[in-house]
Amino acid sequence: MNLLPLSPTVSHLLSTLRPGQREISEWQGGMLAVSAVPGAGKSHGMAVGAAIAIAREKLHQQRQLVVVTYSRSAAANIKVRIRQYLREMGLPRNGFSVQTLHSLALKIATSHPTAGLRSRGENLMSEHEQRRLCVTCVKEWARSHPNLLERLIQGRDTSPLSNVEHEGRKSALLTDILVKLAQTVISSARSMALTPHDLRQLSQQLRSPGAAEAEPYPFLEIGADLLELYQHHLAQGEQIDYDEMILAAVRLLEGDRQYRHEWQQRVYAVFEDEAQDSTPLQSQLLHLLAADHTTGQVNFVRVGDPNQAINSTFTAADPLFFNEFCDKCAQQQAFYEMTQAGRSTPLIIRAANYLVRWANYALKDQEPPFREQFIDCVSPTGLESGANPAPWGQGVEIARPKTVVETVKHLAQRISQVLAAHPEASVAVLVRTNRQAEFVADVLRSPTDFNLDSDLCAQGIPLLDVAGIERRSQVPKELLDILYFLHCPYSPAAVKAALTVLQERKRIPPQNLDRLAAQPEVFLYPGPLDPPDEEPVLKARHYCHCLLNARLELSLFPLITYCAQELGYDAAELATVDRLIWELSQQEPTQLWERIYPRWQELVAADRFQAVEMEDLHSRLVRSGQVTIMTMHRAKGLDWDAVFVPFLEERTLPGQSWVAANAKFLSPEVDFIDVVRSQLRAYGHHQPLPNWQTASKKATAAKIAEEYRLLYVAMTRAKRLLWLAAAQQAPFNWQNFNWRGFDQLQLHDSPPCPFIKDLERQLKAHAAPTPGDR
Repeated sequence: MNLLPLSPTVSHLLSTLRPGQREISEWQGGMLAVSAVPGAGKSHGMAVGAAIAIAREKLHQQRQLVVVTYSRSAAANIKVRIRQYLREMGLPRNGFSVQTLHSLALKIATSHPTAGLRSRGENLMSEHEQRRLCVTCVKEWARSHPNLLERLIQGRDTSPLSNVEHEGRKSALLTDILVKLAQTVISSARSMALTPHDLRQLSQQLRSPGAAEAEPYPFLEIGADLLELYQHHLAQGEQIDYDEMILAAVRLLEGDRQYRHEWQQRVYAVFEDEAQDSTPLQSQLLHLLAADHTTGQVNFVRVGDPNQAINSTFTAADPLFFNEFCDKCAQQQAFYEMTQAGRSTPLIIRAANYLVRWANYALKDQEPPFREQFIDCVSPTGLESGANPAPWGQGVEIARPKTVVETVKHLAQRISQVLAAHPEASVAVLVRTNRQAEFVADVLRSPTDFNLDSDLCAQGIPLLDVAGIERRSQVPKELLDILYFLHCPYSPAAVKAALTVLQERKRIPPQNLDRLAAQPEVFLYPGPLDPPDEEPVLKARHYCHCLLNARLELSLFPLITYCAQELGYDAAELATVDRLIWELSQQEPTQLWERIYPRWQELVAADRFQAVEMEDLHSRLVRSGQVTIMTMHRAKGLDWDAVFVPFLEERTLPGQSWVAANAKFLSPEVDFIDVVRSQLRAYGHHQPLPNWQTASKKATAAKIAEEYRLLYVAMTRAKRLLWLAAAQQAPFNWQNFNWRGFDQLQLHDSPPCPFIKDLERQLKAHAAPTPGDR
């Protein structure tokens, strides 16, 4: 390695590197791909490699190494590491920058001389604003395509619809189904720089005479219309969203040769973290920056783990893109693997590796869920202390309780044992959905209500329900939806938004909200000739009446507080409500709804309102002596001494293909939003455009693959103990599970996740149990 001269500090840093990490530090230009297993220390490897490259090339403020990540916390972490290593080398700390991809794109777009208000970022749309604009586009499309809308409303039915059924389906299409279609098409199409014209051509291919079977609905063409409307509104309102920001940056660099050269002169190389979550458009932007404008050489280092790609079924990211980059680099002898990981005890590593082999074999008739890459323990000759720690208990334990309540009972007992033996241990319970997290937290906090033997709270063990904390950020929007309904009770959109809040907060039973919202006056004040309603509808109506009566008796700010209490907010959420009222009163001291409403809308749309928190959330997630309850998705990038993964029934993971109740009139078996995403995904990989039946099968296969990658992420969070459980009886639908009104009729026989059955056999056959915790 050509490094001036090899100082003791550099020698020490190099001695800390494992295979894969070392190759980054030895990189001297060109493209490099590194695929890193969980716990391999890729952040350390990237930081050391970056520091050495900065030292070797004598980089400075005018010519920097740019490190790109996809979250602010990851950016802050790697920035601190690089600064530390440069300080130890005695070098200036201005030869690099660490940025999120979006902040980098915004800087490129706003630095151009022709950048107007739209490109300067002042009108950068939040996710809430983006969804609201999608709703607007859907309504405009419906007005200009009444015949096609009627065709969608009719669905697969050949007989005439009742007025109530017709309006319910119309509401579902305009407020949910077509809005999701717009969001899917906008994200997927623009990640590949597709225009509405391109989408119409793809739609035409599906309807060509040579097509196997006609598409039942022209959703791709509708998506093209919605994308066109969306882009028109963005331009008209001089607004920009995150996808448009990246697209604008790419177009500026491609279209302005001088501007591209200016940026390339500033950038020596680009290091990309979490590359498995990158889209083609994002990769294109970084590739442009990494190219040397004089030699054409692309100095681009990409580090990621395709086996931890867990966002591809609901975003435009896809692990296949990073896999393709790895294969391309492998042809040039520029691909390496970080396979040594010291995080977990060996048996946990063996279980995770078995999942990779098992899933690729079990799903051999489709795209492999995993790259054939396996975790190795750290070499025993290494200098690392504490790598691959000894297990607690058996290291990997599997439970098969009778019910999901019994699952939490066993879980509480085992957590109590672990923390009694290791009071400073960090513990997490990782679940598939927020609803399951809510269930676990409620049962653990109410042990006597559910006949639990272990009372964790009484033992002084704090519980952190992460989903509960994140719900606080939704307080302003939830209350805005409720208050808007109270002032516009006959608006179908307002009724549905308010009922959605009430249902999500478990104040009313689950039911078809589109049917209720379709005719607000019939729902709220039925006449004597209207048919009698079922109990869930009566409860929803009663709740709405209580809120409407309160509006007649209270001024605005006390009404907000009353609604917050009726929604069952906890202390922190109520403190957030107090902050919300204070902020609204500072902006508009009157309590007139007409003047407060637009201010409140702006506050929600900006998505900058801070919920009340006592300390940094990230530091709380891995606190010792605490039980953190969160979803598997949220756990990526973290680790704990003991990890508990309950509810691994087949119905939960990998789950079953299903269609939302309000969309079954289009097809009881096929989700056409998934079909469109699958078709666009095939186009992005230069594959033949599949018809709707094939696309639906591919979408189901992709979801199953991602569920197993999600389980892999959950398993590899554990250091010393991995506890897995699958109940023999579980709810058919967790969203509708009412555990406070629990009876056995809510539970159904449920086979375990197929992998759990095979892992259990493997453990019995090969794992030597270690009795007791040590």
